[in-house]
Amino acid sequence: MRASLKDIAKELSLSKTTVSWVLSGQAQQKGISETTTNKVMEYAAKLNYQPNLIARSLNTGETKTIGLILPSISDSFYSEVAREIEAEARESGYSLMISSSESDINREDDIIRVYKSKRVDGIIIAPTKRSKEEIQHLINESYPLVTIDRYFPELNASYIIINNRDSSYMLTRHLVNKGCKNIVILTTNPHLTTMNQRREGFEDALKESGVMVNPDLYGEVNFVHYEKNIYQVLDEIFKNVPDIDGFFFTTHILALEAFQYFNDKGIKPDFEFACIHEAPVFKILAPRINTARMPIEAIGKNAIGLLKEQIDAAKQNRKNRKRIVETKHIVLSCSLEFRS
Repeated sequence: MRASLKDIAKELSLSKTTVSWVLSGQAQQKGISETTTNKVMEYAAKLNYQPNLIARSLNTGETKTIGLILPSISDSFYSEVAREIEAEARESGYSLMISSSESDINREDDIIRVYKSKRVDGIIIAPTKRSKEEIQHLINESYPLVTIDRYFPELNASYIIINNRDSSYMLTRHLVNKGCKNIVILTTNPHLTTMNQRREGFEDALKESGVMVNPDLYGEVNFVHYEKNIYQVLDEIFKNVPDIDGFFFTTHILALEAFQYFNDKGIKPDFEFACIHEAPVFKILAPRINTARMPIEAIGKNAIGLLKEQIDAAKQNRKNRKRIVETKHIVLSCSLEFRS
């Protein structure tokens, strides 16, 4: 039978309130002596006491849990981000619930509603873009919220992104400086602001260098079944422009599929490459690829930091009966790796 606050209080001849304050970390704040605190903690450990988190959340208004929604947990980038966010959350006393939307708006909306029903203290999300309505509901409710990797310029929500345009510009300039004139850009999800920023950075570098922006070198891959769609896109590009000398990938996922395409088609990948983010297997498939490495640790640290600020503000607002949450926008720099 699981030990309760009542059991501990009865054994130690203390009130349930005193025991509750000690076990919730409020002993010093409530003026409870160190002797009493140690006595409670030692006896609770002896009984392997586990707090009733549901009851505690009803009393405090907090569950000490955070919800994380990612487009794909299998994506190495997002799995690394999840690991950093989980570590930061744990360090701050929070547990993490992780779900994958699979870039499906209905699935994402369902997850948001489930998280709210489970009373998570805040939500971190890399949104599909088309989920704007549910995001707006969260904003209207002053629900602690941070978007990562992607954001909505028109909505008043805190976000963390990378310097997409600048990173793309610098990578493309490097390819041009290596002598590339016919550079393919492979991209996906054009509805995402961040993907448009990467395309704009690519085009900025070409125009500034006097290289024509050739629409035949633009490859937009439908994200649904992208593994198959990229073959059609690349077939068309190679047919129209046979003398390709470089590739710029707006995401590592497309790079990996392109390397598979080269292998299947018997194409020697004798091109200059650049990519936003990298995968460990690049060391084998394309050791000379130039990359903008995502600041994954900083993304995790800042995501939890921003969300905690909002959770604390929401707690204070509840006391003052206000509904004000300050939004912040953080743009992190990638570290550039020029290998060719």
